[in-house]
Amino acid sequence: MSTATDSAYPGFSGPLPPLAFNMAAYAIGRAAAATPNKAALVVIADPRGPPSETWSFAALDLAVRQCAGALRQMKLSPQARVLIRLDNTSDYALLFFGAIAAGLVPIPASTQLTPTEVEFLLTNSGAELLAVPDGGAGDIRVPNGVRVISASEVRRMIENGRPVAYAITRADDPAFLIYTSGTTAAPKGVLHAQRSAWGRRPMYQGWYGITAADRMMHAGAFNWTYTLGVGLTDPWANGATTLIYTGDKDPALWPNLINRHNATIFAAVPGLYRQILKYAKPSPTAFGGLRHGLTAGEAPPAGFFEDWTGQTGLHLYEALGMSELSTFLSTSPTVPRRPGTIGRPQPGRSVAILAADSGSTEPLPAGQEGLLAVHRSDPGLMLGYWNRPVEEAEVLRGDWFIGGDLAVMDEDGYVAHAGRANDIMKAMGYRVAPQEVEAVLALHPDVAEVACREVRVRADVSVIGAFVVPKPDCTPDADALIKFAAERLAAYKTPRQVTFITTLPRTPNGKVRRSALGIQP
Repeated sequence: MSTATDSAYPGFSGPLPPLAFNMAAYAIGRAAAATPNKAALVVIADPRGPPSETWSFAALDLAVRQCAGALRQMKLSPQARVLIRLDNTSDYALLFFGAIAAGLVPIPASTQLTPTEVEFLLTNSGAELLAVPDGGAGDIRVPNGVRVISASEVRRMIENGRPVAYAITRADDPAFLIYTSGTTAAPKGVLHAQRSAWGRRPMYQGWYGITAADRMMHAGAFNWTYTLGVGLTDPWANGATTLIYTGDKDPALWPNLINRHNATIFAAVPGLYRQILKYAKPSPTAFGGLRHGLTAGEAPPAGFFEDWTGQTGLHLYEALGMSELSTFLSTSPTVPRRPGTIGRPQPGRSVAILAADSGSTEPLPAGQEGLLAVHRSDPGLMLGYWNRPVEEAEVLRGDWFIGGDLAVMDEDGYVAHAGRANDIMKAMGYRVAPQEVEAVLALHPDVAEVACREVRVRADVSVIGAFVVPKPDCTPDADALIKFAAERLAAYKTPRQVTFITTLPRTPNGKVRRSALGIQP
């Protein structure tokens, strides 16, 4: 998926990347030259002790280039895929950026994946190298021709490899490959270009409000692309320090961690912010010098922003993105939140709403619901889906990329999310977004969490089903919840079934898997 030619509708208006561009050199090499002794990465294992690791930009740069040198000594094919399935340590990040520095294509993966899932990724990607924890690949049936290296070998590569210069790559050359969660089908590979790091520049002020003086603390693990991008790539590209905590994820620990390590920006999913409020009960002074928080990854519940700011006095800035582009809509210190919306297109991005029921490439007027689209000239957009040309063609419409989100844009450019096109439920001939029903049920005092999906009760009849995690010490009452919803929703939006469950099914990154609701584990 190359950059589109100019069309009648304006495309990406920000500066474009140079033709020769390597994202590891962009994120790490520049800061190492400018501020070699400044802390780049601080790793915290003990919430009450000093950092377990502190890497300066110079040390980080050297380690990444040493790792790249060791990888080149393996004589892998040009742009060979490297599947990373390591534990949550700094070696994960160093191998990821080391592979890019060597001109290879890393694939970040989680140790929580089953052997079958790993085997699929190895086979589908054609990977030549697999990095695993010490102890070997376990029950993974490694295809012939795939070399396996342990975490200890990765550490030796980082410490003892012969340093090399960053690979001379083009902006449109492959940089890394990520696989979507695959909730309804086999995981789908999303291939990103070296320019993807440059394509993140609109986030710097359009979401983060980041400066070189900031210390970004990210709550995610090293293997999560949210962490690799928001937690590592972007702070480093701005000469800022990133803080990663790898210890026990007790939500009550975060205020002390943020305060103790002088974090100025914090990034997490909405669920963790809610847990911090519940279990840490923070005061406005609990977070020290924290300026604000960033939230993405799932839709926040009703009252989320008000609850957080009311208790802490701090603002949260929300963003919406996708695996194919990362975030492109957001609020920020200069873009105030407008209730009911996510935010506005980040500076330079060209975003429109296209008709959902036709192939039109003409953006809809303000106030009309349709498919959320991003212009294909955006440098952050993926190269394409790995070996999935049919699905790639389905998300392209003229000069637009369509990711499957339904939305409405107002006159000021603020966008309200109306659900995923493939999550939309059909009830009495109407299309209903599950988020709308969920938002109402979440207001009930007995509901801790809720997710909705269309449930087939007969071959020719489907109804809206609600799957509810009740709050502790309450007596679940399905009829009461249905009545509660009926008083606040049109009849066709009211759930006809309520099922009580102990937990919502989620992907490894914490997103609700609506397709798994009602399926016995």
